[in-house]
Amino acid sequence: MRFLSLLFLFISLQTINAQNQFEPVDIPYQQVLETAKKEGKPIFIMLYADWCPHCNQMKKEVFSDPAVISFLNKNYVCTYKNVEKEEGITLKNKFNTKSLPTFLFLDSNETLLYVLKGESKKNDFLAEANYALNPKLQLPYLEKEFLKDPSNVNAYFNYLNALKKGKDRTELSIPTHLYLKTQSDKELVNETNWRVIANGVTDINSREFQYVLQHQKEFAAVASQSRIDRKIESIVKELLLPLVDNLDTVSYYKQREVAKSIKLQKTDSLVFKYDLTLAERTENWAFYKKVTQENVQTLAWNDASFLKEIGQTYLKHIKDTESLKKSILWVKRSIEINDSYDGNLLIARLYAKIKDKKSALKFVKDAKAIASEMSWDSNDVDQLLSDLNRK
Repeated sequence: MRFLSLLFLFISLQTINAQNQFEPVDIPYQQVLETAKKEGKPIFIMLYADWCPHCNQMKKEVFSDPAVISFLNKNYVCTYKNVEKEEGITLKNKFNTKSLPTFLFLDSNETLLYVLKGESKKNDFLAEANYALNPKLQLPYLEKEFLKDPSNVNAYFNYLNALKKGKDRTELSIPTHLYLKTQSDKELVNETNWRVIANGVTDINSREFQYVLQHQKEFAAVASQSRIDRKIESIVKELLLPLVDNLDTVSYYKQREVAKSIKLQKTDSLVFKYDLTLAERTENWAFYKKVTQENVQTLAWNDASFLKEIGQTYLKHIKDTESLKKSILWVKRSIEINDSYDGNLLIARLYAKIKDKKSALKFVKDAKAIASEMSWDSNDVDQLLSDLNRK
Protein backbone atom coordinates (compact mmCIF):
# COMPACT_ATOMS: atom_id res chain seq x y z
CA MET A 1 0.00 0.00 0.00
CA ARG A 2 2.88 2.35 0.86
CA PHE A 3 4.39 1.68 -2.57
CA LEU A 4 1.07 2.40 -4.29
CA SER A 5 0.68 5.65 -2.31
CA LEU A 6 4.16 6.82 -3.31
CA LEU A 7 3.47 5.86 -6.93
CA PHE A 8 0.20 7.82 -6.89
CA LEU A 9 1.98 10.85 -5.35
CA PHE A 10 4.71 10.70 -8.00
CA ILE A 11 2.16 10.51 -10.85
CA SER A 12 0.18 13.40 -9.32
CA LEU A 13 3.28 15.58 -9.08
CA GLN A 14 4.22 14.75 -12.66
CA THR A 15 0.68 15.67 -13.79
CA ILE A 16 0.85 19.03 -11.95
CA ASN A 17 4.25 19.78 -13.44
CA ALA A 18 3.00 18.90 -16.91
CA GLN A 19 0.00 21.15 -16.45
CA ASN A 20 2.26 24.01 -15.38
CA GLN A 21 4.63 23.67 -18.33
CA PHE A 22 4.13 26.50 -20.80
CA GLU A 23 3.82 25.66 -24.47
CA PRO A 24 4.01 28.69 -26.81
CA VAL A 25 0.92 29.14 -28.98
CA ASP A 26 2.01 30.19 -32.46
CA ILE A 27 -1.08 31.85 -33.93
CA PRO A 28 -0.47 33.13 -37.51
CA TYR A 29 0.37 36.83 -37.46
CA GLN A 30 -2.30 37.80 -39.99
CA GLN A 31 -4.94 36.05 -37.90
CA VAL A 32 -3.70 37.93 -34.83
CA LEU A 33 -4.08 41.26 -36.65
CA GLU A 34 -7.59 40.42 -37.82
CA THR A 35 -8.68 39.27 -34.35
CA ALA A 36 -7.22 42.39 -32.76
CA LYS A 37 -9.20 44.63 -35.14
CA LYS A 38 -12.36 42.63 -34.59
CA GLU A 39 -12.12 42.56 -30.78
CA GLY A 40 -10.59 46.04 -30.35
CA LYS A 41 -7.65 44.68 -28.40
CA PRO A 42 -3.92 45.38 -28.55
CA ILE A 43 -1.48 42.61 -29.50
CA PHE A 44 1.11 40.82 -27.38
CA ILE A 45 3.99 38.96 -29.07
CA MET A 46 6.78 37.05 -27.35
CA LEU A 47 9.87 36.58 -29.52
CA TYR A 48 12.03 33.70 -28.28
CA ALA A 49 14.41 30.94 -29.29
CA ASP A 50 14.59 27.39 -27.97
CA TRP A 51 18.29 27.76 -27.12
CA CYS A 52 17.78 31.02 -25.15
CA PRO A 53 18.13 30.38 -21.37
CA HIS A 54 16.34 33.62 -20.43
CA CYS A 55 13.43 32.71 -22.72
CA ASN A 56 13.18 29.27 -21.16
CA GLN A 57 13.32 30.74 -17.66
CA MET A 58 10.46 33.10 -18.52
CA LYS A 59 8.43 30.17 -19.85
CA LYS A 60 9.12 28.17 -16.70
CA GLU A 61 8.75 30.85 -14.03
CA VAL A 62 6.34 33.40 -15.54
CA PHE A 63 4.27 31.99 -18.40
CA SER A 64 3.57 28.72 -16.57
CA ASP A 65 1.51 30.77 -14.09
CA PRO A 66 -2.22 30.69 -15.02
CA ALA A 67 -2.66 34.23 -13.63
CA VAL A 68 -0.17 35.60 -16.17
CA ILE A 69 -1.76 33.79 -19.11
CA SER A 70 -5.22 34.81 -17.95
CA PHE A 71 -4.20 38.49 -17.74
CA LEU A 72 -2.60 38.43 -21.19
CA ASN A 73 -5.49 36.62 -22.86
CA LYS A 74 -8.04 38.95 -21.24
CA ASN A 75 -6.29 42.13 -22.36
CA TYR A 76 -4.40 41.19 -25.53
CA VAL A 77 -4.50 39.00 -28.59
CA CYS A 78 -1.42 36.87 -27.98
CA THR A 79 1.03 34.89 -30.07
CA TYR A 80 4.50 33.48 -29.43
CA LYS A 81 7.07 33.39 -32.23
CA ASN A 82 10.31 31.43 -32.49
CA VAL A 83 12.80 33.81 -34.17
CA GLU A 84 14.37 30.91 -36.03
CA LYS A 85 11.13 30.13 -37.89
CA GLU A 86 9.41 31.97 -40.75
CA GLU A 87 7.12 34.50 -39.08
CA GLY A 88 9.46 34.84 -36.12
CA ILE A 89 12.32 35.78 -38.43
CA THR A 90 10.11 38.34 -40.20
CA LEU A 91 8.93 39.95 -36.94
CA LYS A 92 12.44 39.95 -35.47
CA ASN A 93 13.67 41.90 -38.49
CA LYS A 94 10.59 44.13 -38.73
CA PHE A 95 10.97 45.35 -35.15
CA ASN A 96 14.80 45.32 -35.15
CA THR A 97 15.02 42.83 -32.30
CA LYS A 98 18.58 42.21 -31.12
CA SER A 99 18.11 40.39 -27.81
CA LEU A 100 15.90 37.64 -26.46
CA PRO A 101 13.36 37.29 -25.12
CA THR A 102 11.65 40.40 -26.48
CA PHE A 103 8.00 41.23 -25.78
CA LEU A 104 6.18 43.43 -28.29
CA PHE A 105 2.95 45.27 -27.53
CA LEU A 106 1.27 46.56 -30.71
CA ASP A 107 -2.02 48.01 -31.79
CA SER A 108 -4.00 46.40 -34.62
CA ASN A 109 -2.28 48.73 -37.13
CA GLU A 110 1.12 47.30 -36.08
CA THR A 111 2.18 50.47 -34.26
CA LEU A 112 4.64 49.60 -31.51
CA LEU A 113 3.07 50.72 -28.21
CA TYR A 114 5.52 49.24 -25.73
CA VAL A 115 8.47 46.87 -25.77
CA LEU A 116 10.30 44.86 -23.13
CA LYS A 117 13.40 42.71 -23.36
CA GLY A 118 15.11 40.23 -21.10
CA GLU A 119 14.17 38.08 -18.15
CA SER A 120 12.00 39.38 -15.30
CA LYS A 121 10.05 38.12 -12.29
CA LYS A 122 6.31 37.43 -12.56
CA ASN A 123 5.14 40.48 -10.64
CA ASP A 124 7.49 42.79 -12.54
CA PHE A 125 6.33 41.39 -15.87
CA LEU A 126 2.65 41.75 -14.95
CA ALA A 127 3.23 45.34 -13.85
CA GLU A 128 4.89 46.16 -17.20
CA ALA A 129 2.15 44.41 -19.18
CA ASN A 130 -0.36 46.53 -17.28
CA TYR A 131 1.62 49.75 -17.96
CA ALA A 132 1.53 48.86 -21.66
CA LEU A 133 -2.26 49.31 -21.57
CA ASN A 134 -1.96 52.92 -20.38
CA PRO A 135 -1.94 55.31 -23.39
CA LYS A 136 0.13 57.88 -21.47
CA LEU A 137 2.89 55.34 -20.85
CA GLN A 138 3.02 54.12 -24.44
CA LEU A 139 5.79 55.02 -26.88
CA PRO A 140 3.69 57.00 -29.42
CA TYR A 141 2.32 59.32 -26.70
CA LEU A 142 5.71 59.78 -25.03
CA GLU A 143 7.38 60.47 -28.36
CA LYS A 144 4.72 63.02 -29.29
CA GLU A 145 5.07 64.81 -25.93
CA PHE A 146 8.85 64.94 -26.32
CA LEU A 147 8.72 66.24 -29.91
CA LYS A 148 6.42 69.10 -28.84
CA ASP A 149 9.44 70.58 -27.10
CA PRO A 150 12.76 68.69 -27.46
CA SER A 151 14.35 71.00 -24.86
CA ASN A 152 12.04 69.62 -22.15
CA VAL A 153 14.34 67.30 -20.23
CA ASN A 154 11.50 65.68 -18.24
CA ALA A 155 9.69 64.72 -21.45
CA TYR A 156 13.00 63.46 -22.82
CA PHE A 157 13.63 61.19 -19.82
CA ASN A 158 10.04 59.89 -19.83
CA TYR A 159 10.49 58.86 -23.46
CA LEU A 160 14.04 57.56 -22.97
CA ASN A 161 13.14 55.42 -19.97
CA ALA A 162 10.33 53.76 -21.93
CA LEU A 163 12.68 53.12 -24.86
CA LYS A 164 15.37 51.65 -22.58
CA LYS A 165 13.02 48.86 -21.50
CA GLY A 166 13.15 47.19 -24.88
CA LYS A 167 15.29 49.03 -27.43
CA ASP A 168 18.93 48.63 -28.33
CA ARG A 169 21.16 51.36 -26.87
CA THR A 170 21.99 52.78 -30.28
CA GLU A 171 18.28 53.57 -30.76
CA LEU A 172 18.38 55.83 -27.71
CA SER A 173 20.72 58.22 -29.51
CA ILE A 174 18.03 59.71 -31.79
CA PRO A 175 15.98 61.49 -29.08
CA THR A 176 19.18 62.13 -27.11
CA HIS A 177 20.76 64.16 -29.88
CA LEU A 178 17.49 65.98 -30.56
CA TYR A 179 17.49 67.12 -26.94
CA LEU A 180 21.22 67.92 -26.82
CA LYS A 181 20.95 70.11 -29.92
CA THR A 182 18.93 72.49 -27.75
CA GLN A 183 21.84 72.78 -25.30
CA SER A 184 24.96 74.91 -25.81
CA ASP A 185 28.42 73.48 -25.13
CA LYS A 186 28.61 75.22 -21.76
CA GLU A 187 25.14 74.00 -20.81
CA LEU A 188 26.29 70.41 -21.29
CA VAL A 189 28.34 70.58 -18.10
CA ASN A 190 25.74 69.97 -15.43
CA GLU A 191 24.44 66.91 -13.60
CA THR A 192 21.24 66.65 -15.65
CA ASN A 193 22.95 66.87 -19.03
CA TRP A 194 25.64 64.48 -17.87
CA ARG A 195 22.85 61.96 -17.18
CA VAL A 196 21.54 62.55 -20.70
CA ILE A 197 25.01 61.97 -22.20
CA ALA A 198 25.71 58.93 -20.02
CA ASN A 199 22.38 57.28 -20.90
CA GLY A 200 21.90 58.16 -24.53
CA VAL A 201 25.09 59.14 -26.36
CA THR A 202 26.61 56.18 -28.21
CA ASP A 203 28.50 57.85 -31.07
CA ILE A 204 32.22 58.25 -30.38
CA ASN A 205 32.45 61.06 -32.95
CA SER A 206 29.47 63.01 -31.64
CA ARG A 207 29.89 66.63 -30.61
CA GLU A 208 28.78 65.80 -27.04
CA PHE A 209 31.16 62.90 -26.47
CA GLN A 210 34.09 64.80 -27.94
CA TYR A 211 33.22 67.69 -25.61
CA VAL A 212 33.32 65.28 -22.65
CA LEU A 213 36.78 64.08 -23.72
CA GLN A 214 38.06 67.63 -23.94
CA HIS A 215 36.51 68.76 -20.62
CA GLN A 216 36.84 65.74 -18.34
CA LYS A 217 37.73 67.78 -15.26
CA GLU A 218 34.64 69.94 -15.60
CA PHE A 219 32.37 66.90 -16.02
CA ALA A 220 34.11 65.09 -13.16
CA ALA A 221 33.16 68.03 -10.92
CA VAL A 222 29.43 67.49 -11.59
CA ALA A 223 29.60 63.70 -11.79
CA SER A 224 32.82 61.87 -10.87
CA GLN A 225 35.94 60.78 -12.71
CA SER A 226 34.97 57.12 -12.31
CA ARG A 227 31.63 57.81 -14.05
CA ILE A 228 33.47 59.62 -16.85
CA ASP A 229 35.88 56.69 -17.19
CA ARG A 230 33.01 54.18 -17.36
CA LYS A 231 31.31 56.21 -20.10
CA ILE A 232 34.50 56.41 -22.15
CA GLU A 233 35.03 52.66 -21.83
CA SER A 234 31.41 51.85 -22.68
CA ILE A 235 31.42 53.98 -25.81
CA VAL A 236 34.57 52.23 -27.06
CA LYS A 237 32.92 48.90 -26.28
CA GLU A 238 29.78 49.90 -28.20
CA LEU A 239 31.95 50.93 -31.14
CA LEU A 240 34.16 47.84 -31.38
CA LEU A 241 32.47 44.83 -29.75
CA PRO A 242 29.75 44.33 -32.43
CA LEU A 243 32.47 44.36 -35.10
CA VAL A 244 34.46 41.74 -33.19
CA ASP A 245 31.35 39.60 -32.65
CA ASN A 246 30.52 39.77 -36.38
CA LEU A 247 34.17 39.24 -37.43
CA ASP A 248 33.91 42.42 -39.50
CA THR A 249 37.65 42.94 -39.85
CA VAL A 250 37.46 45.70 -42.48
CA SER A 251 35.27 47.95 -40.33
CA TYR A 252 37.12 46.96 -37.17
CA TYR A 253 40.53 48.04 -38.43
CA LYS A 254 39.08 51.43 -39.38
CA GLN A 255 37.16 52.00 -36.16
CA ARG A 256 39.99 50.86 -33.87
CA GLU A 257 41.95 53.88 -35.06
CA VAL A 258 39.06 56.12 -34.02
CA ALA A 259 39.09 54.50 -30.56
CA LYS A 260 42.86 54.80 -30.25
CA SER A 261 42.67 58.49 -31.16
CA ILE A 262 41.22 59.06 -27.66
CA LYS A 263 44.79 58.44 -26.42
CA LEU A 264 43.92 57.17 -22.96
CA GLN A 265 45.46 54.05 -21.44
CA LYS A 266 42.08 52.64 -20.38
CA THR A 267 40.76 52.80 -23.95
CA ASP A 268 44.05 51.54 -25.40
CA SER A 269 43.74 48.53 -23.06
CA LEU A 270 40.22 47.79 -24.33
CA VAL A 271 41.35 48.08 -27.95
CA PHE A 272 44.28 45.75 -27.21
CA LYS A 273 41.98 43.06 -25.80
CA TYR A 274 39.57 43.38 -28.74
CA ASP A 275 42.55 43.18 -31.13
CA LEU A 276 43.61 39.87 -29.59
CA THR A 277 40.08 38.46 -29.55
CA LEU A 278 39.53 39.29 -33.21
CA ALA A 279 42.96 37.98 -34.21
CA GLU A 280 42.28 34.67 -32.43
CA ARG A 281 38.78 34.27 -33.93
CA THR A 282 40.04 35.01 -37.45
CA GLU A 283 43.32 33.13 -36.89
CA ASN A 284 45.27 36.20 -38.00
CA TRP A 285 48.46 35.33 -36.13
CA ALA A 286 50.53 38.00 -37.90
CA PHE A 287 48.20 40.66 -36.47
CA TYR A 288 48.25 38.91 -33.09
CA LYS A 289 52.06 39.07 -33.05
CA LYS A 290 52.09 42.70 -34.13
CA VAL A 291 49.72 44.00 -31.46
CA THR A 292 51.25 41.94 -28.64
CA GLN A 293 54.80 42.98 -29.47
CA GLU A 294 53.71 46.63 -29.62
CA ASN A 295 51.57 46.64 -26.47
CA VAL A 296 52.42 43.94 -23.92
CA GLN A 297 54.91 46.00 -21.94
CA THR A 298 52.68 49.06 -21.74
CA LEU A 299 49.25 47.42 -21.38
CA ALA A 300 49.73 43.93 -19.88
CA TRP A 301 53.01 44.09 -17.95
CA ASN A 302 51.48 43.82 -14.48
CA ASP A 303 48.77 41.26 -15.29
CA ALA A 304 50.22 37.81 -14.64
CA SER A 305 47.18 35.90 -15.92
CA PHE A 306 46.99 37.92 -19.12
CA LEU A 307 50.73 37.43 -19.78
CA LYS A 308 50.27 33.66 -19.42
CA GLU A 309 47.26 33.69 -21.76
CA ILE A 310 49.33 35.42 -24.42
CA GLY A 311 52.18 32.97 -23.82
CA GLN A 312 49.80 30.02 -24.30
CA THR A 313 48.66 31.47 -27.63
CA TYR A 314 52.28 31.87 -28.76
CA LEU A 315 52.96 28.27 -27.76
CA LYS A 316 50.03 27.00 -29.84
CA HIS A 317 50.18 29.25 -32.90
CA ILE A 318 53.47 31.16 -33.30
CA LYS A 319 56.43 29.45 -34.94
CA ASP A 320 59.35 31.87 -35.38
CA THR A 321 62.03 31.66 -32.70
CA GLU A 322 62.50 35.38 -32.10
CA SER A 323 58.80 35.89 -31.34
CA LEU A 324 58.76 32.85 -29.05
CA LYS A 325 61.75 34.27 -27.14
CA LYS A 326 59.77 37.45 -26.54
CA SER A 327 56.85 35.44 -25.22
CA ILE A 328 59.22 33.67 -22.81
CA LEU A 329 60.23 37.05 -21.39
CA TRP A 330 56.55 37.93 -20.89
CA VAL A 331 55.78 34.68 -19.06
CA LYS A 332 58.92 35.12 -16.96
CA ARG A 333 57.47 38.48 -15.97
CA SER A 334 54.26 36.69 -14.90
CA ILE A 335 56.19 34.43 -12.50
CA GLU A 336 58.02 37.46 -11.11
CA ILE A 337 54.57 38.75 -10.16
CA ASN A 338 53.29 35.35 -9.04
CA ASP A 339 55.59 32.31 -9.10
CA SER A 340 53.16 29.66 -10.33
CA TYR A 341 53.15 26.05 -11.41
CA ASP A 342 51.45 26.75 -14.73
CA GLY A 343 53.77 29.70 -15.45
CA ASN A 344 56.92 27.61 -14.99
CA LEU A 345 55.46 24.76 -17.02
CA LEU A 346 54.53 27.17 -19.83
CA ILE A 347 58.06 28.62 -19.96
CA ALA A 348 59.46 25.08 -20.10
CA ARG A 349 57.19 24.25 -23.03
CA LEU A 350 58.14 27.46 -24.85
CA TYR A 351 61.85 26.69 -24.40
CA ALA A 352 61.21 23.14 -25.63
CA LYS A 353 59.52 24.58 -28.74
CA ILE A 354 62.65 26.59 -29.62
CA LYS A 355 64.78 23.52 -28.80
CA ASP A 356 66.54 25.01 -25.76
CA LYS A 357 66.58 21.82 -23.73
CA LYS A 358 68.80 23.12 -20.90
CA SER A 359 66.48 26.06 -20.10
CA ALA A 360 63.39 23.90 -20.54
CA LEU A 361 64.73 21.39 -17.97
CA LYS A 362 65.36 24.16 -15.43
CA PHE A 363 61.78 25.47 -15.56
CA VAL A 364 60.14 22.05 -15.75
CA LYS A 365 62.00 21.12 -12.55
CA ASP A 366 60.79 24.34 -10.91
CA ALA A 367 57.22 23.41 -11.92
CA LYS A 368 57.76 19.90 -10.53
CA ALA A 369 58.93 21.35 -7.21
CA ILE A 370 55.83 23.53 -6.89
CA ALA A 371 53.56 20.57 -7.73
CA SER A 372 55.28 18.41 -5.09
CA GLU A 373 55.11 21.14 -2.45
CA MET A 374 51.39 21.64 -3.09
CA SER A 375 50.64 17.91 -3.52
CA TRP A 376 49.24 18.57 -7.00
CA ASP A 377 48.95 16.15 -9.92
CA SER A 378 52.25 16.40 -11.82
CA ASN A 379 51.39 14.26 -14.88
CA ASP A 380 51.92 17.16 -17.33
CA VAL A 381 55.32 17.99 -15.84
CA ASP A 382 56.37 14.32 -15.77
CA GLN A 383 55.37 13.88 -19.40
CA LEU A 384 57.36 16.96 -20.51
CA LEU A 385 60.34 15.89 -18.40
CA SER A 386 60.25 12.45 -20.02
CA ASP A 387 60.04 13.97 -23.51
CA LEU A 388 63.01 16.27 -22.81
CA ASN A 389 65.15 13.46 -21.42
CA ARG A 390 64.53 11.38 -24.54
CA LYS A 391 65.92 14.12 -26.79
